[in-house]
Amino acid sequence: MWIADNWKDYEVLDASGGEKLERWGDYILIRPDPQVIWSTPRGHRAWSGPNGHYHRSDRGGGEWEFFRLPDEWGISYRFRERGGEAARKPLAFRLKPFSFKHTGLFPEQAVNWEWFSHILRGTPQNPDRPLKVLNLFAYTGGATLAAAAAGAHVTHVDASKGMVGWAKENAAASGLGDAPIRWLVDDCVKFVEREIRRGSRYDGIIMDPPSYGRGPKGEIWKLETSIWPFLTLTAQLLSQDALFFLLNSYTTGLQPAVLSYMLSEAVAKGRGGRVEAQEVGLPVSANGLALPCGAAGRWQRAS
Repeated sequence: MWIADNWKDYEVLDASGGEKLERWGDYILIRPDPQVIWSTPRGHRAWSGPNGHYHRSDRGGGEWEFFRLPDEWGISYRFRERGGEAARKPLAFRLKPFSFKHTGLFPEQAVNWEWFSHILRGTPQNPDRPLKVLNLFAYTGGATLAAAAAGAHVTHVDASKGMVGWAKENAAASGLGDAPIRWLVDDCVKFVEREIRRGSRYDGIIMDPPSYGRGPKGEIWKLETSIWPFLTLTAQLLSQDALFFLLNSYTTGLQPAVLSYMLSEAVAKGRGGRVEAQEVGLPVSANGLALPCGAAGRWQRAS
């Protein structure tokens, strides 16, 4: 399992009975998690005094209950220091609780930010041809900011105007307001089709698709049936000397081996390089165990 264990402003304090107890900066939240099927003693004192608790409804969905929680607050992420790499400013993220338990950030993705940032920073930069990264289903921009901070020119694509606006605010808070980021509100499938026709190419592609969704004209996206044709389509945008491809999944039916198989067929065949896939997780402070948070598949060019 790839574990995002470098956070200082975020922490899973405990997990039990279908819920996880989290610290987001100065605030404590309790949120449901379908992976937490165990019921262990809730010994951590923060269980009894959260700032926000999302209650899942038996009829679907749910609602927040707040206790001294501001409408909005922020946390930051500082990258690991590696030998020979210059220190980087931390990334800053706006947070707020909104529908269906989310806060605007998936902290477990930091382990992937570290991976592709190291690849980008370790690749010699050509001022006449900057490294280009495409981030699809880009949400509030965590991966976009990580790639931009590593020196890439990033194209950020999401179908939600609100999410793209939120990502821009995170970029400004991170000191990346003037970074070479192209912000696009667009349907990801249609955008990729147009980019292929335009002959565009990218050195790295990040894909974080939802399990289920609807396009602007009612098109249905279901990950199990939509991801393979979209993956094979998107792989056509990789440049001749492409560096990496990252595919995330929060759908329990798509195991790491499935992601590895798809990337091997759609990306590595004819290109070589290395494909690997693992569960992605977060450490739980109460017991030193890891909370699974989906899976990720990675392809990286041969060194």
